[in-house]
Amino acid sequence: MSVIYVLLTISIIVAIIFFVAFILSVKNGQYEDSYTPSVRMLFEDELVVKTTPKKDSKNKSN
Repeated sequence: MSVIYVLLTISIIVAIIFFVAFILSVKNGQYEDSYTPSVRMLFEDELVVKTTPKKDSKNKSN
């Protein structure tokens, strides 16, 4: 019977630790942006601008 009290105490302590971590993350702004993650998958990755290599006139040998 004493094992139940020990496990109950430990589970309450762990729950309090997770609750404090949640409150701290909310206060630090972890959950402020709720719009961007929902539309992130709709857009392609950043567009990569393909540039052609410029010919360097200094390196030309005649």
